Amino acid sequence: MGSEFDALMVNGTWSLCPRPPGKHVVRNKWVFKIKRLSDGRIERYKARLVAKGFDQQYGIDYAETFSPVVKHTTVRMVLALAVSFNWNIHQLDISNAFLHGFLDEEVFMEQPQGFIDENYPDYVCRLHKSLYGLKQAPRAWFRRLSQYLLEYGFIESSADYSLFIYTNDSVKLYVLVYVDDILVTGSSKAAIASFILSLKDSFLVKDLGELSFFLGVQASHDSHGLHLGQTRYITDLLESTKMVGAKPLNCPSTSGPKLSSIEGELLSDPTEYRRVVGALQYCTISHPDIAYAVNQLCQFMHNPREPHWTAVKRVLRYLKGTIDYGLYFSPVAINLQAYCDSDWAGNPDDRRSTTGYGIFLGQNLIAWTAKKQPIVSKSSTEAEYRSLAITTA
Repeated sequence: MGSEFDALMVNGTWSLCPRPPGKHVVRNKWVFKIKRLSDGRIERYKARLVAKGFDQQYGIDYAETFSPVVKHTTVRMVLALAVSFNWNIHQLDISNAFLHGFLDEEVFMEQPQGFIDENYPDYVCRLHKSLYGLKQAPRAWFRRLSQYLLEYGFIESSADYSLFIYTNDSVKLYVLVYVDDILVTGSSKAAIASFILSLKDSFLVKDLGELSFFLGVQASHDSHGLHLGQTRYITDLLESTKMVGAKPLNCPSTSGPKLSSIEGELLSDPTEYRRVVGALQYCTISHPDIAYAVNQLCQFMHNPREPHWTAVKRVLRYLKGTIDYGLYFSPVAINLQAYCDSDWAGNPDDRRSTTGYGIFLGQNLIAWTAKKQPIVSKSSTEAEYRSLAITTA
């Protein structure tokens, strides 16, 4: 707590002032967290001062709050390019990232518990920079970082606002931003090193070295390419659902009757179903093989039944047997290929069709989906054309 408070003071996050009459004052709390390494071992214990953003009033304490994060498809595309061109992939972490953003609004906050100034116990904090928990904190941080990157010479991608591209003669750099986690890759090791040094002049940057763990996905390099997997995440999921000892299956779904919204007994408490299916959705980041099965399960989140829970456990048993599976990117010629397919009127409840597609950069799979089409197709030909339109959109 002491080091966190000292960092806030050095950063100039606030200054004390008399409590302003008629002004809204936001409360705060200390939040404690254990930060772990990619293998699950404890790295360090953290304490963070968090403003109670739910105290804020729209139009007074905040206005705009949207802040983009990089898409997983964009991450996979850039990683596939880096592997194909044999580029280094650096991982960076910005310490106390949200504290770097500047506030446009006038925000007052109570003094933090345990650090109330003895000389001015009735004073409040006049925030000059954003703080964790404030509704506008993510937006303020991203605006500060993107401004820095644009001034450096990067161009913001129109396809993904969290992808920044730098081009200078033969040098090309890519920067991917997910809140305070940053990936940097490019054609020049010297240019990457120069950029990181420049970034350290403006922010407190922790250089984590070669990519190893990003957004819950483990990355391992070998002489032939890059493997992405979620072994640790899936292990934790199996433990939390008591499926560690379950018998593995070799297929995530059956070819039998389709799941229906009206067959079977309703679950007495759908909370666990929704939690596990949400976790399975995250597993599809590196497991395209369960995309269709998980898509089917997501269609019953509002009213799950016993057959749906049985299907959930089947996917978990499949993951038990394929826990080390994932994506593998290898150096290949750069060309874009897309494949798509569709059933016709496969949903037993509304007769809508399901689209599936996979997009490859060379032989590396970078994007995929399995989703129900928005309207009923009147023929298998129409369903296939709609699938093609969804793939190329």
